[in-house]
Amino acid sequence: MPSAPAGFVPPPYPQDRLGTLRRLADALPGGVVDCSVGDPIDPVPQIVVDALREAAPAGSTYPATIGYPYYRDACAGWIRRRFDVAVDPGDVIACIGTKELVASLPHMLHLRVPDRDVVLYPAVSYPTYAMGARLAGLRAVPVPVDADWHLDLSRVDPADAERALLLWINEPANPTGAAVDSATLAAMVEWARTRGIIAVGDECYAEFTYDDDGTPADPVTVLRSDHRGVLAVHSLSKRSNLAGYRAGFVAGDPELVQYLGEVRKHAGLMMPAPIQAAAAVAWSDDAHVEIQRRRYAERRAFTLPVLEKFGLVHDGGPSTFYLWLRDVEGTDDGWELAARLAEAGTLVAPGDLYGPAGADHVRLALTQPDDRLELALQRLRETADRR
Repeated sequence: MPSAPAGFVPPPYPQDRLGTLRRLADALPGGVVDCSVGDPIDPVPQIVVDALREAAPAGSTYPATIGYPYYRDACAGWIRRRFDVAVDPGDVIACIGTKELVASLPHMLHLRVPDRDVVLYPAVSYPTYAMGARLAGLRAVPVPVDADWHLDLSRVDPADAERALLLWINEPANPTGAAVDSATLAAMVEWARTRGIIAVGDECYAEFTYDDDGTPADPVTVLRSDHRGVLAVHSLSKRSNLAGYRAGFVAGDPELVQYLGEVRKHAGLMMPAPIQAAAAVAWSDDAHVEIQRRRYAERRAFTLPVLEKFGLVHDGGPSTFYLWLRDVEGTDDGWELAARLAEAGTLVAPGDLYGPAGADHVRLALTQPDDRLELALQRLRETADRR
């Protein structure tokens, strides 16, 4: 038989590595409380459901790949309200969620700039940044993070910076919950721009930016009055509990956005018309987001003390709905911590799924409904009391 090709072999999908821990947690009465994935389980806003139902007949024809004008208007309007930044609706294009955009963007941009072959991304971050580079045949180069989990661009090898195609900036950050201020973010963008590197802000958690006391805070964006060399990526998956709808957008540099729109037309990357109609309603409404923002702040407040009693401390930032946890004694690595939690019925994600620099942490998502979180916490209390 011919030998297998020596090309790309997909590694195990990160969450698929949790099978043994999932079975361990699921053996308890009441089953597993899955906090390993940031999968929003809270209700979809009724206004969005109504809009989808009304728009369903429009699904018989091919939708606009770059997004219908009303959808792009809604996205630009949200940017203006949320960030006080003006973006022309023509500089916005629809995405099918944003994971597909994150995974495909390096390939599409490399077709445009073939002499740049490096993708820079945070050393502790969403694994699709690195995978997108690999799928494009490029070098994925992690950027070290500082003590507060932010990019430390002073530690980028100049040779890598010279060849870098794009820099991923994730603020607020997954998995750590850290969020920079506007001046720091502007400095990151300027660092990339002066080197001819495209700065791409993954800002899908912007609505869940909090101060240290849990008070909602104003988010920041890579977008400024001058969008040259800059793209911002946004999604409704977390903002509006619409992960299953697959609705997002990318906005920014007019030349880059137009280029991406044309490439995506050829690739057939189209958000269905009924989804665009429903998503436009979601982008245009802020009331349901305020409800979700309070939910996550309340869950963080009642979860942290129980985790501390269990011997875990959160040493990430106050934003997003993720807790970035380590052993208070510093003796267990992420997989050992995940096993301890699985024995108590809670499934979390070991930190090395987000890069080797996160190996001594786990990420716990606060996306489970309150009753399921309370079950998880009650089990943890009982386990802690027996120790």
